[in-house]
Amino acid sequence: MTEPVAPDAELARLRAEAAQADADAAAARAVAARAALEAAEAAASARPEAPAAEAPVPEQAVTATPEPAPTDTPTPASTLTGYPADVAAAYAFPGGSLPLGALLVDGEPEPAAQVAFSLGMLNRHGLVAGATGTGKTRTLQAMAEGLSEAGVPTFVADVKGDLTGLLAPGTSSEKLLARTASLGQDWSPTTYPVELFSLGGLGHGTPIRTTVTDFGPLLLSKVLGLNETQESSLGLIFHWADLQGLALLDLKDLQATIAFLTSDEGKSELKGIGGVSGATAGVILREIVALQAQGADAFFGEPAFASSDLLRTAADGRGVISALELPAVADRPALFSTFLMWLLADLFSELPEVGDLDKPRLVFFFDEAHLLFTDASKDFLTQVTQTVRLIRSKGVGIVFVTQTPKDVPADVLAQLGNRVQHALRAFTPQDAASLRAAVRTYPTSSYDLEKLLTSLGTGEAVVTVMSEKGAPTPVAWTRIRAPRSAMDVAPDATIAQSIATSELGPRYAVAVDNTSAYEILQRRVALQEQAEAAEQERIAAEKEAQVRAAAAEKEAKARAKELEQMRRDLERQARTDASRTRTTRSTSSRSSASPLDNFLKSAGTQLGREITRSIFGTRRR
Repeated sequence: MTEPVAPDAELARLRAEAAQADADAAAARAVAARAALEAAEAAASARPEAPAAEAPVPEQAVTATPEPAPTDTPTPASTLTGYPADVAAAYAFPGGSLPLGALLVDGEPEPAAQVAFSLGMLNRHGLVAGATGTGKTRTLQAMAEGLSEAGVPTFVADVKGDLTGLLAPGTSSEKLLARTASLGQDWSPTTYPVELFSLGGLGHGTPIRTTVTDFGPLLLSKVLGLNETQESSLGLIFHWADLQGLALLDLKDLQATIAFLTSDEGKSELKGIGGVSGATAGVILREIVALQAQGADAFFGEPAFASSDLLRTAADGRGVISALELPAVADRPALFSTFLMWLLADLFSELPEVGDLDKPRLVFFFDEAHLLFTDASKDFLTQVTQTVRLIRSKGVGIVFVTQTPKDVPADVLAQLGNRVQHALRAFTPQDAASLRAAVRTYPTSSYDLEKLLTSLGTGEAVVTVMSEKGAPTPVAWTRIRAPRSAMDVAPDATIAQSIATSELGPRYAVAVDNTSAYEILQRRVALQEQAEAAEQERIAAEKEAQVRAAAAEKEAKARAKELEQMRRDLERQARTDASRTRTTRSTSSRSSASPLDNFLKSAGTQLGREITRSIFGTRRR
């Protein structure tokens, strides 16, 4: 009689058998893929050689650890049937492709049916969406790696800081190798040429700065959270500064300009083109102070970053991955999302028209895209839509990375030709409505997309891209390739070494404070104050002169009066003296008369007195 097997042992045996079955299945798929490859190579050798102009793989795409070139992907027509064959044929792009993953058939990857992007159609822009934790960041990382190997520079916004792993090779494991083998991915650890950037030096990397003038009133209004009236007033301030040739390099330049235009002197400057009310100016100034409190002073200034420095390739021909490190400003999402929009706008204004290329000049990954459009004004959305629509002809592709398609305005979504949709969540009626809206935007397929999109595993996505003919490809349930670089933060020593050896560091590391509106307006105000002080002194001097003149005139009049009085006194004295002289002469004459004369005169005088007295009633008897 057979002895009963212990439950733990039985469980271990079953696990071993399941693992062996999985290995056998993987081996069988690998054998099928190899057979398909050999058949495809045999068919390719039988075909006449394609002209050189049609060769899709650029020379600079070859690296020390190359991915299988797109043309090496087996053509599945001889081994696949039905929908997998349709997918494999639709995603085989002769003009060059960016591998993304393998089609899932009943939940299992089919390595013979590769899903990819058309390199030439990446400037038709794209969307990578999905709920938190569904693998969006790893999809972005894998896409950046593939583009670098194809010689295409990329720009990625690293919100969490874990994309620094592109500097370090990935770590191999049995689980990882089993996954990559099941996808038909020839995986090996690889590092990539990465340039680390930071906003204004807040964080790791070469500082990216720009001037307030270059940033412009629309984007700054978005950062400051201004309403339409305040945005219009800010535009007027920028317009006046441009007319005056005043460089608004940093926020203190803008503050000085606003303060000047709301002063008594500055108000007259805007009479012909409108005006800025004190209340509106006060709101703008308060928002600027709040922005400064968040450290935004570091983002505005010189040397201003040249966006053309993003379009670089390494010495080995691989495209440089420019990673903007944002963990230090993660609590200011509106700021960094608007700053990314400035980079796009600057690229649009700097780059020449090139039309359609075999591969884009740059692919710009716009992470946390929903933050850009939250509470955005109508003018702002119009500007974004126009930039997205027209930058295609500059050879730049944009990939918006966000949580749900509804985070991106319809006018912008209409410009997107490529979509990688990770799992969506539908916990609320609003989520369910958003899910149904997303499903309706996909091409017709046999998938129950409403069910599939809510049941996707991590690292899986529903994909449709624009073919080289400009038509959407069939919807493909895809398992995304694993990144070759580290899927974690790079070691501090590696980051420090990358920053120390940066070619752009010497050009942008040290901030410069050149003469600008602040200094010019300070001098202007100082000169005005000096002129006003001189005018006040002149007025005071005139008043003092008038006072002195009045006093002198009064004194002169008094002196003249005094002199007149003296003249009169002198004349009176002269008359008195003359009278005395005559009296003296008369007395002398009398004293020389005869006694008889004196007697007679005395008698006459006495007689006169008596008469006189008798007249007044004092007559003596």
